[in-house]
Amino acid sequence: MSNLWSANTPKRFWRCEPDPPEEVWRQAIAAALPALDIPGAPSEPAQLAAWVLGEGQFGADHWRLSPAKRAYYRLKPVLPRALIRQMRRAYDASVIKEFALRWPLEDRYAKFLWAVMAQALRILDCDALQFAQFWPGGKHVALVLTHDIETARGQEFVRAVADLEESLGFRSSFNFVPERYAPDTRLMDDLRARGFEIGVHGLRHDGLLFSSWKTFEQRAARINDALARFGAVGFRAPLTLRHPVWMQQLAIEYDLSFFDTDPFEPIGGGTMSLWPFMLGHFVELPYTLSQDYTVTALLRETTPRHWLEKVNAIAPYYGLALVNSHPDYLCDETGYAVYEGFLRAMQARDDCWHALARDAAAWWRARAGHDGAHDSRPITYGCVRRAGDTVAIE
Repeated sequence: MSNLWSANTPKRFWRCEPDPPEEVWRQAIAAALPALDIPGAPSEPAQLAAWVLGEGQFGADHWRLSPAKRAYYRLKPVLPRALIRQMRRAYDASVIKEFALRWPLEDRYAKFLWAVMAQALRILDCDALQFAQFWPGGKHVALVLTHDIETARGQEFVRAVADLEESLGFRSSFNFVPERYAPDTRLMDDLRARGFEIGVHGLRHDGLLFSSWKTFEQRAARINDALARFGAVGFRAPLTLRHPVWMQQLAIEYDLSFFDTDPFEPIGGGTMSLWPFMLGHFVELPYTLSQDYTVTALLRETTPRHWLEKVNAIAPYYGLALVNSHPDYLCDETGYAVYEGFLRAMQARDDCWHALARDAAAWWRARAGHDGAHDSRPITYGCVRRAGDTVAIE
């Protein structure tokens, strides 16, 4: 499966001018591996990408739910919400103790990429190189707002969320479930007219999308039909259940089903990436800020502190701050207040590029020089300078 991630080498990540020889990159990767600090990580670039971004470090059965989890998600639709919340809290308290990655900030891959560049400069015996800036205008953070609409009740609250965002100068993507409730096409038209984006969130939201290849193949055809009907180019799988190989059947430009680090999802783990990356034919935009349910229901936060601290940690690495929130939960007073507080704090920052998911994906594809890129903004270059065992960006 390594070919799905083979485009995501440090060489392609930095995109330097002039580009160091391939052998320099190989030597730099080998020298920087201690910064990654993952047992068994290979040094060959494509294999390393599959090990980290492809979550290969978690084993061949990583994408398969255990029998107990399959039973839970079959029963979940009929369980009282209060019981589900109690079960989640008890389960998640034990899970986080055994979690293989760091959370809420997993920055080892970021430190590794910075160390690779420092080693490349050392091997070249030079102090600095030009590199393709991560975001337009050299911004420190790309802010992408996304929403999954899980139920008809959530769909009824979409306009209130859109009104809040628009009043503060933001736009977002709203992902609809095609066959769980009747998607409101007039609502979609209104959102598009106001500058928002429409995406697809699975098919039925019943936890069975990846239960077998036959089921997925049948449902993928209907998902592709919904993508065409909705005029959508982006997708997120319900419950972030995911299978990177199977998902190549989806007619999408980008996906939102993966994350940098998250112990609380049905398939925990993470890509360790604070940036988009190529996953086969589409761009993966991993969410890097904890989901709203995690923040308000599990962590019991009443302010946006958790999200804002993560944005501050991402900014030095010029990363992607992507949040997934749900109108189903934002209609709760606490959920709405936390989200509004987050938006107001982000509105006050001048180091963020706020983008729709489709625009962030198009930019990253163009920046990496991939075929099919259609972002019209010019790629500009900054300076990366050696600073001891790491680098500084100017």
